[in-house]
Amino acid sequence: MKKENKKTKKAAKLKKPAVIAQSAKEQESFWQKFFSGLKNFLKIVGWIVGGALTIALLFFGYINLPVKEVSTKAVIGTTFSLRYAQDIGLDWRQAYVAMLDDLKIRYIRLPVYWDKVETSDGQYDFSDIDWQLGEAKQRGAKIILAFGQKTPRWPECFIPKWIGVDDVKRKERLLAFEKVVVERYRDNHPEIIRWQVENEPFLDFGICPPINPALVDNEVAQVKSLDTSKPIMLTDGGEATLWIEAAKRADIFGTTMYREVISPRFGYWKYPLGPNFFKAKQLLIRIFAHQNNAIVIELQGEPWIQGWTTAAPIETQLASMDAAKLADNVSFAKKTGMKEVYIWGVEWWYWMKMEQNNSTLWEQAKEIIQLNTSNN
Repeated sequence: MKKENKKTKKAAKLKKPAVIAQSAKEQESFWQKFFSGLKNFLKIVGWIVGGALTIALLFFGYINLPVKEVSTKAVIGTTFSLRYAQDIGLDWRQAYVAMLDDLKIRYIRLPVYWDKVETSDGQYDFSDIDWQLGEAKQRGAKIILAFGQKTPRWPECFIPKWIGVDDVKRKERLLAFEKVVVERYRDNHPEIIRWQVENEPFLDFGICPPINPALVDNEVAQVKSLDTSKPIMLTDGGEATLWIEAAKRADIFGTTMYREVISPRFGYWKYPLGPNFFKAKQLLIRIFAHQNNAIVIELQGEPWIQGWTTAAPIETQLASMDAAKLADNVSFAKKTGMKEVYIWGVEWWYWMKMEQNNSTLWEQAKEIIQLNTSNN
């Protein structure tokens, strides 16, 4: 037995170096495989990143390709906000009539401000809206009536104070308010050509409740149930969103179009985007939202500066927007292929004319409208 044990131990000693060698080979083989796999992985990542960068550069090059000047005419309209006209010290009715009779604008988006119309629960005052519609009707103007909790002009959302903080109440009363609006204006108002439900409801901008797609769906469904004679328009931000959520819910889609902006992080800057950027986004919503009707609902025609526009020095205002930039922006919008262009800022043009004795923007707008009127 002792001899056998000695032999066994001896054999074990002889085997150990072979086992160690085999283990070292396995370890070496593992690391070789690991580094080989890592190398292949990094190569694949490199191809993906390189491909993505190439696509991004090609897209950036495409959207900034020069686009020929468009000679065809477009529908030129504007948004008129009685609220903003009052805020900058204008007689808003005087400004509205001047817009109709002097500029001869015939396509207008009118916001219905919830807090101004329903000042207390169930009590409505539509007198200002009725007056604006009546003046438009007399002159054959066409109106997009915009309503919801979010409508044009800062702070974007205009929820009555009597709503309080009850979220359920807000949604219920919003739908009730919109029902009253549609039922009031769906008949005997040929001047109204479209309903706009909310303003940029999928853009997180303004002092507003959180984005709520289900609520927007309920609003759209209610309008459709109340009136099938007019198309429904939804809008979205021109540069920062994909448009799909708004476009797929709408009969007509409206985009904003701002070229020179200000942000807390970057200060003043200009979007490095050409007209083809907006052509690409129109293709996107045709494919993914089956939306073929896109218009420019809000083209920059007013300064975007820090703080209240009219409180800034006139030189600062005109550095951000002047007559030449207004004309250039309209030219840019037409190059995107969209046939309707609603310019933002008519109240400010009038303020410049009446309060600052500077009618350059007003006269430029008049010229733009005249040049684009004959085919409309």
